[in-house]
Amino acid sequence: MTRVIQTMSDKQTVSVSTDPAFLKELSEYLEVLSNPVRLKILKVIEKEPREISEIASRIDTSYANTKKHIDQLVVIGLVKKEAGFGRETVKGIHPVWKFSLVDGGLETLIRNIGVFSSINIPMGYGDLQARMEPLRKALLEQSGQQFPALHLVEGGTAGKTYLLKRERINIGRIDPDFPASAKEGDIALPVEYAAVTRISKPHAILFKTAEGWFIEDRGSSSGTYVNAEHIAPMTRTPLKNGEVIDLAIGESSARFLFVVNE
Repeated sequence: MTRVIQTMSDKQTVSVSTDPAFLKELSEYLEVLSNPVRLKILKVIEKEPREISEIASRIDTSYANTKKHIDQLVVIGLVKKEAGFGRETVKGIHPVWKFSLVDGGLETLIRNIGVFSSINIPMGYGDLQARMEPLRKALLEQSGQQFPALHLVEGGTAGKTYLLKRERINIGRIDPDFPASAKEGDIALPVEYAAVTRISKPHAILFKTAEGWFIEDRGSSSGTYVNAEHIAPMTRTPLKNGEVIDLAIGESSARFLFVVNE
């Protein structure tokens, strides 16, 4: 599995296990998704469940071929199968299997590929990295999502992804005394991230200029770190795809992976 190295003196912040089983699973995951027909299917069933014959008609391929692709998407957990009713015919209405994208499936898929494209692949597995970029671009084209994101990798809400839809975003912990202090699009962490300054201050800000994305610590008591390096307060620090951001260090801190989808 991917892991974020905890040693603060280590400049390599993101690596990947050399476990062959993990790399084999990653290769199979990419293999399933690299077929353009499967990406079309994901788009067709994104909004509502559909039966195979309807999907086949919309992507202009055979029933058998569509079923083969659907089965692969079910195996990797992107598509779910549920009983439903087909269209009415002269013989009545018959039960059918309907297929739909799992909740948040397309966003999760984009996030997964963004995370995997940010890690260091061991020697001998370079083809995995080469296969990710065209897949990432195809997914973005299908979804229309071009937003960079912060992926939370530690704490009780680890796994949550925050899309950066504004050009200036406050980051901090929820402030119960000032509930209106977090505006729409800000990143307000739960109270369990106690080492992070309340968002009414806030702990840090992310902002975009013509030169790219930057982060700035706003004088927090516990500090902000980029790739294990403490950044000076009130000083902008550039961010690149795959870099790790720590708000504070140790227990009840927050760690993010910065993923650029542009």
